[in-house]
Amino acid sequence: MNLEQKKEKLEEIRKELLKAKKAPLYSYRTENNYLPVPGEGKANAKIVVVGEAPGKNEAVTGLPFCGQTGKILDDLFEGIALDRKSVFVTSIVKDRPQKNRDPTKEEIAWYAPYLDRQIEIIAPKVVVALGRFSMEYLFDRYGVETEGKTISQLHGSVHEGKVGDQKIKIVALYHPSASIYNQKLKSVIKEDFSVLKQFI
Repeated sequence: MNLEQKKEKLEEIRKELLKAKKAPLYSYRTENNYLPVPGEGKANAKIVVVGEAPGKNEAVTGLPFCGQTGKILDDLFEGIALDRKSVFVTSIVKDRPQKNRDPTKEEIAWYAPYLDRQIEIIAPKVVVALGRFSMEYLFDRYGVETEGKTISQLHGSVHEGKVGDQKIKIVALYHPSASIYNQKLKSVIKEDFSVLKQFI
């Protein structure tokens, strides 16, 4: 698939999400004049970054990681001299859950096929899971065995999974928003992020 075809396929996903009336968060989205947040970035990015679900700023603009957490993510990219425009940033759930609550299993199951398609289209070298929900879904989806370990044990680690018959690296990182609530995690997240340097 060439770059133009990839862009077209990603645009198709965006249009599908706009009209997805069966989406579990569709009515909440329309009641609040929110937008779905399919993701943004390079259609042939080497790195795809996957968050959990959009917050209010994201739902208002339709852009991923554009609020306070987005600023932290930008700083993390800057810290390893990685241009955000060169990666693709998205999340599993493409609509904002009420009051920024955690996404439910049902919501993840409904929206995840869109993420699967995005990863298939972009065909990155590495997928970065930000937070527990992303890590659990991506590890399970791409056959990474964690032996029941949690993100607090796996953060900063690189694993190998498979997309079809293609190998793919998956990196587990704390969600940037964790540093808002726990200042001690700031330096840990920064250090963990440096593991991505090898993929730039």
